[in-house]
Amino acid sequence: MSTIIYPSPIFGPVHSRRLGLSLGINLMPADGKLCTFDCIYCECGFNGQHRPTLPRPTREEVASALKEKLLAMKAEGQMPDVLTFAGNGEPCAHPKFPEIIDDTIQLRDQYCPNAKVSVLSNATMLHRPKVFEALMRVDNNIQKLDTVDPWFINEVDIPQSSHYDVQQIVSQLEQFYGNVIIQTMFLKGDIPTNTLGIGAKQTKHIDNTTDYYVIPWLEALSRIMPRQVMIYTIDRETPTQGLQKATHEELDRIRDMVVRAGLDCTVSY
Repeated sequence: MSTIIYPSPIFGPVHSRRLGLSLGINLMPADGKLCTFDCIYCECGFNGQHRPTLPRPTREEVASALKEKLLAMKAEGQMPDVLTFAGNGEPCAHPKFPEIIDDTIQLRDQYCPNAKVSVLSNATMLHRPKVFEALMRVDNNIQKLDTVDPWFINEVDIPQSSHYDVQQIVSQLEQFYGNVIIQTMFLKGDIPTNTLGIGAKQTKHIDNTTDYYVIPWLEALSRIMPRQVMIYTIDRETPTQGLQKATHEELDRIRDMVVRAGLDCTVSY
């Protein structure tokens, strides 16, 4: 199993399937993963396998590193399309996230005014008013909603808080009044549950491409009314074996259902 632990606080630029030439901003430690989810498909691996020993970068360290990188890119004549908060965990969990967003917008305006500021989040920090307000200030407020089914979330996304409530998350997403992009991972497979004895394993089947999951998810989208929906599937090796990509046909069918509901939808295969 290969995993990706991103440099911190700046990495890339990288070519994003959904965003273009993206300069990454990683607010997590450079040597491990800190996340409010522990997704079985995460390219960074499981939380417990990559516990960091370094601290998160400070607000000042992020701003300094970002300025230095933007100056270097300007000298090379290659500016980013987007400044993307992503990396080894949930960016909105950084205690100075709102202030870092303000710094980033200021630096963007000064050095690369055509670039967009994007945040890739799992929506677990929306209950913090200052985080919510900061997300309203970015160009691309991208929030994860893989399903509205609690069983699937607990088996696949694995929230680290016992207080996670997907219906509460949907209600919070509604409060953006359309200033949000919903990102959903579609996948399937038979994954291990536990070991029954030496050489004996039990598996469970997951598949959120079926109408059982898609129709309630669409109903939630009709409440949230995002300005865009991004659907995608596995692109890199996953820490859990047995996962399969959603097919082109499955993703196209779901995209068409979203479009018929009156929402813009993009697909990454």
